[in-house]
Amino acid sequence: MYDLLFSPMNIGTMTVKNRIVMTAAEFSLGEPSGKVTDTLSDYYEERAKGGVGLIIPGICRVNDMAGAATYTQLAMSHDYHIEPMRRMADKIHSHGAKLAIQLHHAGRQGLASSINSLPMVIPVAEKVPGFMKLMYKCTPILLGMEEKGICFSVQAPSKCPKAPHGAARLHEMSIKEIHDLIRDFIDAAERCKRAGVDAVELHGAHGYLIQQFLSPYTNLRTDEYGGSFDKRMRFLEEIVTGIKKRCGKDYPLIVRLSVDEMYARIGKPQLGYNLEDGKRIARRLEELDVDAINVSSANYDVYNCWLEPTTYEPGWRKYLAKAIRETVSIPVIAANVIREPDQAERQIREGYQDFVASARTFICDPHWANKAQNGHPEDIQRCIGCLNCIRSFMTNAGKGLPGECALNMSIANERAYYSMPKDKAGSTAIVVGAGPAGLTAGKTLAMRGYEVELFEKENKAGGQVIAASSGINKERLYWCIEDLLTAVRKQGVKVKLGKEISAQEIAERKPDVVFIASGGRPLLPKSIPGIDGKNVVSAVDVLLGKRTIENSNVIIAGSGMTGLETCEVLCDKGNKVIVVEMADALAPGTWFQLVDDAMERLQGKKAKFMTGTKLLSVDEEGVLLEKVRSGKQKKIKANVVVNALGVSPVDSLYKELSEFGLVNVYKVGDSNTSGTIAHACHDAYDTVMRL
Repeated sequence: MYDLLFSPMNIGTMTVKNRIVMTAAEFSLGEPSGKVTDTLSDYYEERAKGGVGLIIPGICRVNDMAGAATYTQLAMSHDYHIEPMRRMADKIHSHGAKLAIQLHHAGRQGLASSINSLPMVIPVAEKVPGFMKLMYKCTPILLGMEEKGICFSVQAPSKCPKAPHGAARLHEMSIKEIHDLIRDFIDAAERCKRAGVDAVELHGAHGYLIQQFLSPYTNLRTDEYGGSFDKRMRFLEEIVTGIKKRCGKDYPLIVRLSVDEMYARIGKPQLGYNLEDGKRIARRLEELDVDAINVSSANYDVYNCWLEPTTYEPGWRKYLAKAIRETVSIPVIAANVIREPDQAERQIREGYQDFVASARTFICDPHWANKAQNGHPEDIQRCIGCLNCIRSFMTNAGKGLPGECALNMSIANERAYYSMPKDKAGSTAIVVGAGPAGLTAGKTLAMRGYEVELFEKENKAGGQVIAASSGINKERLYWCIEDLLTAVRKQGVKVKLGKEISAQEIAERKPDVVFIASGGRPLLPKSIPGIDGKNVVSAVDVLLGKRTIENSNVIIAGSGMTGLETCEVLCDKGNKVIVVEMADALAPGTWFQLVDDAMERLQGKKAKFMTGTKLLSVDEEGVLLEKVRSGKQKKIKANVVVNALGVSPVDSLYKELSEFGLVNVYKVGDSNTSGTIAHACHDAYDTVMRL
């Protein structure tokens, strides 16, 4: 079915059983020492079991003093890392997969709070139980100090603009620092080889230190490591030649390379380097006997061009891979939003790349490859690009907690999840609602052995996701509903769409547990007179096409993602739109990439944004607004007011069931607390697992 996808291919002397690569993504599964933990090993072994051909774990530091990115990343900076790494390599090899370790240094994109502290933290953390909990409690203080510049400086090729989401201070590396770090990379590669790791990858992408040396934007040096193309290549070149000399020319070496910094995407084409420069770098790497190029793009300045939200089309940057494949004769690996096996096979067949790669695809479904090879691609749980993985990692890393997938509940718990006992066999459960919370509850209940009936009053499953996936280029969000429906049915859940069930009917069935996942409805704050007026429509109705508004003056109350998505729809229909937000910033609490994506798409459209502004009242002529800080009020005329203020729980059935004396009744998802798809799924899963 997927002949090319499951054909073997060599990277240097390493034979990979198929063309599927899990690329690196740090997920906070380690410990300060950098040794492989059981949790991390289980996580990657599950992907090996699932059929991935080559696994590249998240960023691995080569230097503890200046090269630490987090307290939980892998390391190969000392000989004591070798044996723990060997044990993980053996596990991965036992399932026919290969292992490459990505050697990394963050440079200007590092956190200054990690610099110089780790060598002191490691021995204390190993001897004092609970020490890391104390350290994580101090994280907000350390980050606050970093923002004020009260911190050590991170290493960079030169004095250059600081990175977004990076350190507050940086310094130009001395020649000695450069030479020492080159040696650190080489030493780490040798340790990988001694540990039985099949290959190493140098992280020269996404704006980290190696890429910083390559880029004329961040490398402003005038000595032998900066200036001309050849001098900017020298840092990477000396690492490559050093590894080949130390480990042997037959030891496979991959370079992950941003082949285009993509500053043109944000209107700054004069900065950095472009694809033509990337091709030149790739040619030089082939001349240096690098065995494969792992093609990527961009950096932290252009975040969405290397870690895309759902609005980006799968395969949108495959042209980059093809350009490099036409430039070099060594294998080309590329992650360009690979989501489905048909897409993967097609991109190999059409000559875009030799290996298809992804991190998020295999975070979301560890068994993606086996499901495809066994002829059941419909069973794959597809990544929807919601970015909960990176949001949760960035949030949790400072707490010592792992990252999360919105849809895959097994993360950091693979061993227990995939051997979950059916300890509730013979028990019955009723689930009301077929949104992400209800479907996740139904799936998990069935996994634990319950006989489950799931009722949804609408003819279509999805709940709030139906509206969320109706925004422009948001249709892939609905994949989560399609895939969860497939999963619950395969688990034996009896799904009844278009069937509303009453409290009395539930009580008469006498189920052992009941889960209410009936979602939410648009919030109508009583404190705002007129919010329920005839000229007020819900954002959901606009997104679903139930209300068409054209060539009008529109006020949108609320700038969350629903408000911004509705704004885009309305602008495209010729409306003049003003978005009103009480907070000082748009979409408060929303992950910055999603906001950046929405605002980029709204550029040039007829939309204005008023932050720090409160909606006081609505009448037939428009709205009365008040500036939060000054108290100054202003009346604005509008034909239509769109309510995007959020949702309130629909939990009447929950309340009715209590009157029937049912005690094992649980609210999950929006019927409990309004939130994201990730919140709904995790709330449902956690509640089921507490039974």
